[in-house]
Amino acid sequence: MILHQLIDYDTLRLIWWLLLGILLIGFAATDGFDLGVGILLPFVGKDDVQRRVVINTVGPVWEGNQVWLILGGGAIFAAWPPLYAVSFSGLYLAMFAILMALILRPVGFKYRSKRDSAAWRNGWDWALFIGGFVPALIFGVAVGNVLQGVPFRLEDDLRIFYDGSFFGLLNPFALLCGLLSVAMLTMHGAGWLMLKTSGEVSEKARRYGSLAALATIVLFALGGLWLWLGIDGYRITSAANTTGPSNPLLKTVALDGKAWFANYAARPWLLIAPALGFLGAAGAFLGQRSGRSEVPTLLASKLSIFGIISTVGVSMFPFILPSSIQPKASLTVWDASSSHLTLFIMLVSTAIFLPIVVAYTSWVYRVLWGKVEEQAIRDESGHAY
Repeated sequence: MILHQLIDYDTLRLIWWLLLGILLIGFAATDGFDLGVGILLPFVGKDDVQRRVVINTVGPVWEGNQVWLILGGGAIFAAWPPLYAVSFSGLYLAMFAILMALILRPVGFKYRSKRDSAAWRNGWDWALFIGGFVPALIFGVAVGNVLQGVPFRLEDDLRIFYDGSFFGLLNPFALLCGLLSVAMLTMHGAGWLMLKTSGEVSEKARRYGSLAALATIVLFALGGLWLWLGIDGYRITSAANTTGPSNPLLKTVALDGKAWFANYAARPWLLIAPALGFLGAAGAFLGQRSGRSEVPTLLASKLSIFGIISTVGVSMFPFILPSSIQPKASLTVWDASSSHLTLFIMLVSTAIFLPIVVAYTSWVYRVLWGKVEEQAIRDESGHAY
């Protein structure tokens, strides 16, 4: 037996669908609070010292957290080539906007304190706000468009054509999802600031975070209601070949008003995903309102992130990128993956290196455990920013 045949092709495809979700959740749960802190920066710090406190809570860890974004992009490229081709070329301007906003973060961190000028530093503070707000918004907008279907089509030779535009992405439902993403990550960033700061900064983060948690609950519920009443889902109408070639055109697909809820009807236990989204946000809200239980509050916001992102994946399965103009070209778990051998080699590599990433990240957080105090910033004792 050839080694990679130890795991069936359909099982490998399912494993990589789960791993893609884990990588996306890992990015949102780690780098997500960095983005949330950037969004909160101009509002929770009343002076330069307080804003430096805020920056120093994420300055030592944001680069390591962003590894999850690189891992996610690499996984899409290697495990789901058609998904990578459509999303990174058809959504090029959106990806470019995210990239430009993310570039503002390292530049802002490094250059903010190079000049002792209030205007200079305030300008970089707003640049860091943009570096947090824009990616959070566009990531959510992207998810909203995926749920509705993306305007791409495939020729018989599988050449991909994207017929949409950047401004076409900014439709009402997608913008709602974008606002949900901003609220969710702001809630998460506030939980991080509660854990890592004290005094006035922590108090302001607590107030803004409770509002963001409440907005997360409301927007998540509104998005689900809108999806139920006004968004058509996609349903495979032909027999699904789970071990067949990666050719999306070999199936037939129909639009169905309740298709995105079919998995919950078939397997009610999957409702745990949206339930965790609501319960985690409610737990974060209660923790931020009370100002106590800092670690449980942060974990509750992570639980909400897990639930909300999982809800999208569970609702759409087995679809990963539907096509709004040629439904049968929609990409699914069963027809958009790399080869059996490629998925197996990647799985072995992931099994080796992902635990190393997790272990190193855990060690870094343990070393950096503790609060960033205003007095330490004034004394210039051991903080880089």
